[in-house]
Amino acid sequence: MYKHTRKRNLENIWSKECNDLIRGAAGGFLFGIPLLYTMEVWWIGSFTKPPVLLGAIASSFIGVFLLNRTEGFRKTKEIKASDAVMDSVEAIAIGIVCATILLILLREITQDTSLSEAVGKAIFEGIPFSLGVALSRALLSGDRYQASDGQDTPPPPNQTSMNATLADIGATLIGATIVGFNIAPTDEVPMLAAASSPPWQLAIIAASLLISYGIVFQAGFTGEGKRIKQRGLFQRPLSETVMSYLVSLFAAALMLWFFHKLSFDDPWQTWLSYILLLGLPTTIGGAAGRLAV
Repeated sequence: MYKHTRKRNLENIWSKECNDLIRGAAGGFLFGIPLLYTMEVWWIGSFTKPPVLLGAIASSFIGVFLLNRTEGFRKTKEIKASDAVMDSVEAIAIGIVCATILLILLREITQDTSLSEAVGKAIFEGIPFSLGVALSRALLSGDRYQASDGQDTPPPPNQTSMNATLADIGATLIGATIVGFNIAPTDEVPMLAAASSPPWQLAIIAASLLISYGIVFQAGFTGEGKRIKQRGLFQRPLSETVMSYLVSLFAAALMLWFFHKLSFDDPWQTWLSYILLLGLPTTIGGAAGRLAV
């Protein structure tokens, strides 16, 4: 009996820790993705000396620590100073790991990249991710399976499946446009697309779907309970995630065409690579938009 109870308690602890990590990573993606598509940050990280990198980490630690004292990425609202220190170290680690993974997917860190350059890029891109981790509870906080007022909120009686579906599509388009509009007119998308090959594009598709699913259905943000109870045509988490991804890709294509980054004379391979590269941030924005409805 004692062993069974202890095992269950350990499982609950690990499950809670896993949810906290997912919530922190989701906040990092929401906050840090715009700077990930900024070549100036890549260049600064490439040439920055180790003492300056240590100073950047120390400065970010102070900011993350102050945020963890008031917000943080855990459900616990009363945080001791010692806990905030540990959470700050963990937040910086989460931010750097998330940024590194995406830099590898975007081929800004490859096997040919020197160690110093890779570390510099990961640290400079990881700082905004770390701030997003520390702000994750403030960005979109809430109870995992309940509405923000702590009670289940049934859908309005006049909300049909079609209305709910249209609301999802509209929210996805708005969120995708807000995030993607700042990235689409830049030269980063063509630059990244030139270095991307089909296997890495498949990896970007998988990462986009996984991050979107984690933000909406696993991170425990406000509105997640409502998303699970959604009555639209794509009410299941998997189908909703795929639908939102397709809508986000459509938004990416429109923005790239609007800013003359793509034309109808371009080959379909160019369209595909550009759209998939911009589709990663627009999908994250679309996920945030769906949580807001």
